[in-house]
Amino acid sequence: MSATSWAELAGRTLARQFPTLPVANPPTALDVAATLAAIGPVQAQTARSPFLALAARLPGIEHDTIADAYENLQIVRGSNLRGTVHTCIPSDHPLLEVATRTGQRSLWQRTIKPAHATLEQIWAGIEEYAHEEYRTPAELLAHLIGWLDRNDPGHAAQLSDTAGRYFAFGHGGLLRRPLTGGWAGQGAAGYRTATALLGDRTAVLADPDSALTDLVARHLAAFGPAGRRDIAWWSGVGLRAVDAALERLAERIELIAYTAPDGEVCVDLADAPGPVELPGVRLLPEFDALLCGFAPPARARFVDPDHYRRLWSPDNGLLAAPILVDGRLTGYWRLSGNGRRRTAQITWFPRTRRPRTAESDEQLAAVERAYGVEITGVQIERG
Repeated sequence: MSATSWAELAGRTLARQFPTLPVANPPTALDVAATLAAIGPVQAQTARSPFLALAARLPGIEHDTIADAYENLQIVRGSNLRGTVHTCIPSDHPLLEVATRTGQRSLWQRTIKPAHATLEQIWAGIEEYAHEEYRTPAELLAHLIGWLDRNDPGHAAQLSDTAGRYFAFGHGGLLRRPLTGGWAGQGAAGYRTATALLGDRTAVLADPDSALTDLVARHLAAFGPAGRRDIAWWSGVGLRAVDAALERLAERIELIAYTAPDGEVCVDLADAPGPVELPGVRLLPEFDALLCGFAPPARARFVDPDHYRRLWSPDNGLLAAPILVDGRLTGYWRLSGNGRRRTAQITWFPRTRRPRTAESDEQLAAVERAYGVEITGVQIERG
C-alpha cells in the first residue's frame, strides 16, 4: 500500500471520467452508450445533467443523438441509487436495482411496516401493474395503496403524502421516461417495469451478493481509486455490505491499494489506467460524477474545501454546476432564461485560474449542441 496525493488520485479518476475512446464523426448513439459504459451512471434528477455530462466528455455530440439513445434503450433512466434518478447503460440497471433494494430496504420496512406481505411481494405487485404501459407517479401510488389495503390492511395510511409517492416507484425495478416534453426537460414522468423493456433479469436479482460485487467493480472502473466510504455513499449500500463485496472482488481479481492524504485506504483495479492531466475547461452538470462518485471528504481530490462549500448548499442539498479547470473544480456556471434562447454566466473563484474566453466558448458551443439551446450572451466573472 502506497501513500499518494489528492492530485494523483484525481489524475487516476480523470483517466476514467474523461476517457479517450474511438468515436465516429459525428458521434452516434453507440458512442453515447460507450461513453456511459466508461464513466458509469450519471445522476439525472435534473434531466439536463446527462446531456451536459456528455457535452463535456463527448465533443460534437448532438441533442437528438442523445435523445435517440434513450428512445432506443441504448441508455436508460430510472430512480435507484440513494433514491435519486440515474441514467446508465442497460446492463448496469439491474445492478443499480439490487443496490437500491439493499440500501433502501430498511427505509421501506420502517415506513410501510408490512405485517403480512413481504417487500418482494410489494415490489412484484408494482412491477405487474406497470408491466404493459407507463404509469404516472399518481397512478403508481394509488395502486400501491390499493394493493396494501387488499393484501396487508392497515399499512397504507402513511403513504398518502409526498414521501409516500416515492415508494410507488423508488425500489429500482422501473424505467422512467418523459410523458411530456423531451428527455432534457423536467416534464411529467412515467414509469414502466424494466423487465418488460430490457428482458428477464431474474439471474441478477436472485444473486444480490454477486450483483453487489459487480457493482463495486463498476464503481472502481469508473471512479477509482476509491475508498469503502466512497462506494457506500455512491451506491447507498451500507459499509458492511460494501466491505463484503470488496472481499469477494479481491478473491476474483487483483486489486491495488493507496493511502489517501486523509488516511483512508483507496482501492483500485490492478489494470486501471495511470493518472492523466486534463488541461483546459469543462462545463459540468449539477451532481457531476466528480463529486457524486465520492463521499464528501474524498471530494478534496477535485475541489478545495472552501470552494466546495461554495458549490454545495447544505440547506437544500443542491450542488451548483461546477467548472473544471485544469483538473480542478474552481467555480460554477449557469444558464439563464427559458426556452431555447439562454445566456450563460461563468464564475471562477478567487486565487484560481480564470477560464479563457476561447476555452469557455468551445465548451458553450458543445452545450448548445448537446442541450439543444442557443446561447445569446456570455458573462465571465470572478466571484
